[in-house]
Amino acid sequence: MHSIVLKIDVDTYRGTREGVPHLVRLLKHHHAGATFLFSLGKDHTGWALRRAFRPGFFQKVSRTSVLEHYGMKTLMYGVFLPAPDIGKDCVEEMRSVWRAGFECGIHTWDHVVWQDNVRRSGAAWTQRQMQQAFDRFQKIFGAVPKTHGAAGWQMNPHAFAQLDRFGMKYASDGRAMLNENGTLSDPAAGPYRLHIDGVTLPCVQMPTTLPTLDELLGREIDGVVINQSNIAASILKLTLEPRNHVFTLHAELEGQKLAPIFNQLLSGWQEQGYQCVSMADYFATIQDKDLPEHPLTWAELPGRSGELFVSN
Repeated sequence: MHSIVLKIDVDTYRGTREGVPHLVRLLKHHHAGATFLFSLGKDHTGWALRRAFRPGFFQKVSRTSVLEHYGMKTLMYGVFLPAPDIGKDCVEEMRSVWRAGFECGIHTWDHVVWQDNVRRSGAAWTQRQMQQAFDRFQKIFGAVPKTHGAAGWQMNPHAFAQLDRFGMKYASDGRAMLNENGTLSDPAAGPYRLHIDGVTLPCVQMPTTLPTLDELLGREIDGVVINQSNIAASILKLTLEPRNHVFTLHAELEGQKLAPIFNQLLSGWQEQGYQCVSMADYFATIQDKDLPEHPLTWAELPGRSGELFVSN
């Protein structure tokens, strides 16, 4: 049986408070596994407005209705409203995920700060950001985090080295390259080990191999405009050919207004014969395999602004 690895990025205070509990109920209903990756510091979502000057930003915002999905209050955090501390104010919501039997890991300390700065930051800055998240995770869950999924699929060589110092054996920090229609540029794309500066790093990378909902909504693909009525079918078309996939979803989207679409996906994947699993479950099936090595590579993906860490 092939697997759909469900990787849930939790970016915001609202996503943690409202989206996460909804996703837990939905996953339990379908007997599906998943990994929740939490933002553990303050929610400075309002600072993301600085991205308005990046190419492609307004196109993405207009397609995905950021205001509708995130809410005006969230978009004011750190600008006109104080930034709530997710890791202090949402402890019970996070612990309830752990108690429900789902794997929990680190997304980031401060989502906007990491996404906008990590690629050009040095070792000290990177280590400080990651250590804060590591320490907060331990305080909340009473356990050492076992995995990581980078905010905005943004990393740097110091961050990868820090994963190894933390002893993390697997992570999902990047993306597989996709064609305009969402299909994989390399049909063999999958888990690998990074090769940086002549050194192969031990932490296994599990790249996201499917497009996210916000990358597809509003785009025209093969002559069809993707909307909420047909997006589930569009993604299920990409998984018709059996193979293992990693799908990234967001507590702010699939855990709230786009929950009906995620419900369709869960049902559809089960009908296609897939098992929905956590990153830990998937790693257990590949940890002894001879995996390929890839260099640290950056590229743009259809439907998303800016360059991302990709496998190549």
